[in-house]
Amino acid sequence: MAERRQIVPCGSTFVPFPRLQPSISDSRERVQVEFYMNENTFKERLKLFFIKNQRSSLRIRLFNFSLKLLSCFLYIIRVLLENPSQGNEWSHIFWVNRSLPLWGLQVSVALISLFETILLGYLSYKGNIWEQILRIPFILEVINAVPFIISIFWPSLRNLFVPVFLNCWLAKHALENMINDLHRAIQRTQSAMFNQVLILISTLLCLIFTCICGIQHLERIGKKLNLFDSLYFCIVTFSTVGFGDVTPETWSSKLFVVAMICVALVVLPIQFEQLAYLWMERQKSGGNYSRHRAQTEKHVVLCVSSLKIDLLMDFLNEFYAHPRLQDYYVVILCPTEMDVQVRRVLQIPMWSQRVIYLQGSALKDQDLLRAKMDDAEACFILSSRCEVDRTSSDHQTILRAWAVKDFAPNCPLYVQILKPENKFHIKFADHVVCEEEFKYAMLALNCICPATSTLITLLVHTSRGQEGQQSPEQWQKMYGRCSGNEVYHIVLEESTFFAEYEGKSFTYASFHAHKKFGVCLIGIRREDNKNILLNPGPRYIMSATDICFYINITKEENSAFKNHDHQKKSNVSRSFYHGPSRLPVHSIIASMGTVAIDLQDTSCRSASGPTLSLPSEGNKEVRRPSIAPVLEVADTSSLQTCDLLSDQSEDETTPDEEMSSNVEYAKGYPPYSPYIGSSPTFCHLLHEKVPFCCLRLDKSCQHNYYEDAKAYGFKNKLIIVAAETAGNGLYNFIVPLRAYYRPKKELNPVILLLDNPPDMHFLDAICWFPMVYYMVGSIDNLDDLLRCGVTFAANMVVVDKESTMSAEEDYMADAKTIVNVQTLFRLFSSLSIITELTHPANMRFMQFRAKDCYSLALSKLEKKERERGSNLAFMFRLPFAAGRVFSISMLDTLLYQSFVKDYMISITRLLLGLDTTPGSGFLCSMKITEDDLWIRTYARLYQKLCSSTGDVPIGIYRTESQKLTTSECREIASQSQISISVEEWEDTKDAKEQGHHRSNHRNSTSSDQSDHPLLRRKSMQWARRLSRKGPKHSGKTAEKITQQRLNLYRRSERQELAELVKNRMKHLGLSTVGYDEMNDHQSTLSYILINPSPDTRLELNDVVYLIRPDPLAYLPNGEPSRKNSICNTTGQDSREETQL
Repeated sequence: MAERRQIVPCGSTFVPFPRLQPSISDSRERVQVEFYMNENTFKERLKLFFIKNQRSSLRIRLFNFSLKLLSCFLYIIRVLLENPSQGNEWSHIFWVNRSLPLWGLQVSVALISLFETILLGYLSYKGNIWEQILRIPFILEVINAVPFIISIFWPSLRNLFVPVFLNCWLAKHALENMINDLHRAIQRTQSAMFNQVLILISTLLCLIFTCICGIQHLERIGKKLNLFDSLYFCIVTFSTVGFGDVTPETWSSKLFVVAMICVALVVLPIQFEQLAYLWMERQKSGGNYSRHRAQTEKHVVLCVSSLKIDLLMDFLNEFYAHPRLQDYYVVILCPTEMDVQVRRVLQIPMWSQRVIYLQGSALKDQDLLRAKMDDAEACFILSSRCEVDRTSSDHQTILRAWAVKDFAPNCPLYVQILKPENKFHIKFADHVVCEEEFKYAMLALNCICPATSTLITLLVHTSRGQEGQQSPEQWQKMYGRCSGNEVYHIVLEESTFFAEYEGKSFTYASFHAHKKFGVCLIGIRREDNKNILLNPGPRYIMSATDICFYINITKEENSAFKNHDHQKKSNVSRSFYHGPSRLPVHSIIASMGTVAIDLQDTSCRSASGPTLSLPSEGNKEVRRPSIAPVLEVADTSSLQTCDLLSDQSEDETTPDEEMSSNVEYAKGYPPYSPYIGSSPTFCHLLHEKVPFCCLRLDKSCQHNYYEDAKAYGFKNKLIIVAAETAGNGLYNFIVPLRAYYRPKKELNPVILLLDNPPDMHFLDAICWFPMVYYMVGSIDNLDDLLRCGVTFAANMVVVDKESTMSAEEDYMADAKTIVNVQTLFRLFSSLSIITELTHPANMRFMQFRAKDCYSLALSKLEKKERERGSNLAFMFRLPFAAGRVFSISMLDTLLYQSFVKDYMISITRLLLGLDTTPGSGFLCSMKITEDDLWIRTYARLYQKLCSSTGDVPIGIYRTESQKLTTSECREIASQSQISISVEEWEDTKDAKEQGHHRSNHRNSTSSDQSDHPLLRRKSMQWARRLSRKGPKHSGKTAEKITQQRLNLYRRSERQELAELVKNRMKHLGLSTVGYDEMNDHQSTLSYILINPSPDTRLELNDVVYLIRPDPLAYLPNGEPSRKNSICNTTGQDSREETQL
């Protein structure tokens, strides 16, 4: 009896059991079972060999096809060897002359063919014998083979005519089966088009061959036509030419011709119809991208849910803007059918040769194989933002990314995601752009650094700086030329720009490279480190292997350098300072992408030139102190950490303020993040989180009794954000505004005006930030706007609503947002409104004034730039240039540009404050005041910043007045193109009368820029030339009366709106003090100059963009750092704006 296995408890010693031998009774009870015995029969083995096995079946069908062709070939030989006898007896139709060897070969072929046909019929028999017998291939086989077999036993029938030429149809049938087996063997599934073309060609050949042989045989009793004459007759007849020189004579041949024509009229149209249907389906689905092309040519794949014309053109224009990508192909993989606009664009020769559209899903391996994803250079996966459910759109994007990574793990992935909480699902992707992260961070920086959205948009768009160069407007030329600046990289030891600065400080290299070459060095990366450092500061010493990131018109590799003599350079340099602001001579772009840069000799400059030397002793009381030189190696004793070119006393606070700030604020990392994957940022925080009831602005609670923004008594102006829901992306709006490097006394209260109440987890995230509140309301409601403090707000940010992002008509998704913002613009003209739109084309409706001739002129300029092929045709729209409107689709080019510049996403995130790297600087701004105009030029400002605080300027935000002269006002008013108030008309008239006694210098030292209006006669002449000409009225009196009526009507409208707002404020119990209904900014225009030339003049109220070093990077031991806890409140704040 077999022993039983015992369970050994833990800790005891295990003794193996002896091997058991099977008993005799057990061996008798066991039964060996064999499976798939049905496949071991003789019939199944034959079926496996002839039908089921792909390779053996292919060989059998190839042999059968060869036999049929051989029989047709033997028939042609018999016809050519035959010498028909004279006469027209009918016996010539039934009897032919066939030699014995030829008869033997035909009999052999017939025996093999008939045996094979019977065998295949037996193997495919399914219970109905008549189904096998009545098949057309079997009938043809019997007709062509049985007479030869009978002739073996009946010799007199050896010369009997047999229509062996009908075997061509059997050969066609065998060819179709052979091709099917071939496709199965090579596992090719997409072969319908090839099969149909093959069937059509073989059908046409069989018809012609049958007609040739039939007519030749039937004319044996007639003209005795040979095969060539029969071929000639068939071709002429089927081509409908019909010369008539060769015609059949007998009624039998004529009847045969009629029958063949009828068969052709029935069979060929069916084949052509099937071919046309497959061709249309192929055009819709896009066919395949061949493996040979994928391996010999370079291509990228674009995966989208639905392809819109705007998205397609943005991708193509940005992708092919780079010279080295001209030979790349773009394969679009989209599950939907191509719409009419996309089809029309892809038929343009410029795109039809390089863009291939495939209809398919990225979740199917077959479609990925069609696109040859495993051979692609990159795969771009874009989310559909115009969807009601954006979370569902993100889920589809995630699945596509997973599918591509599973199919082609070595293919680089460039993914666009909408919601930040979904970003951690695609961390494996090489490059990821989260739309809501970038959007909210950019809108937040717009409130403290004006037009940050425009600055980033211009940096991530590829342009040659040729926009606006045909315009007579000076600001448009400067703005357009500077828009061509982009971020490039180069290794220091390989660079002409930066090689000489090895071993010197970063700020020294940045200043002197800009002074000498006009390039702006903004960042660095060590060879052994993947982190990019923006402006690491004066203590950073440049190494030969460092990768330098700089802003310039074009990259250094496409630049040429010229050395001019000293006299020529002196003349040029002196001329820089005698005219208005101009763009750098150092950054003039050539037509084919090369730049000629003047290497200026900075060692030999005259005293009258732009040298930044120290003044003499006798001038110290007259002139202000000059700028200190930038040191090659930083002197730690001279560094002014957190003191931005101003006296320390300016940042001092009263003891009460200092005590209150110490009690309220701390610096640390937010203890709670609303989603996984958010980058930790060192911020101003509260010691204890605020109760949720206190976050509600308009509801009193047991902790406070305030019900409106005015009651809180905020010292700084508000920042109001109007959004539909408090999504996780809104967290990224608050973080940059509460970053640790923002001065505490300059923090603006943030009010969230939400259509829907926020979730609890969002309140958990924001309750640690100081002065952050929310209110449930809508911008449609005037009462809600007044309660949240719109009358004393610094900025109003209107975020695009998800529920309105999709519309039946294109570009109508922004209709509600545009009308609401226009209402705000009319009610609160002094309010700075920053709006997000779904479609960039709709920005022309922002702050819309139908009779503003200057806006109409800019509209025509935009059309001209678009006709010239510009990617930035919208850049001259005043709301975009001023940074008051933004569309997230403008940042799509950031993902596309990352294919060539893999560092662009990292640099953009650092600029926006989405990522913080120890030692990396941050983006901020400073304003030029009257006391700063002594610096005069951008180069001297660059030196002042680099030598004192280590800041690196990257651009200027400039605001200019837009005023008209008296004559121009009359002319434009007579054309009904513009309306000007009576006060503005009188001020302009007085300004002209005093024009002979005032200086024309643009850099006025007056504190109010409106005291010195800018007379833009040339601008208005250009505007009138582009605007529509209207009928001119004669008589100055009539013109003046008409103008005054229009102005009085406009003024009464303003007064009516002001009374409406004041009445609502009184009804709500709000104070009307501070509400200024007549203060607006409609007479100014603003624009950005990225990396202007060193000789650019500074003007009053210029805002300079700075990359400031990390304040915590240079603190001595004992000072607070990022490692401090939330309770550490010591440390000196850096200033946001600098007074020079």
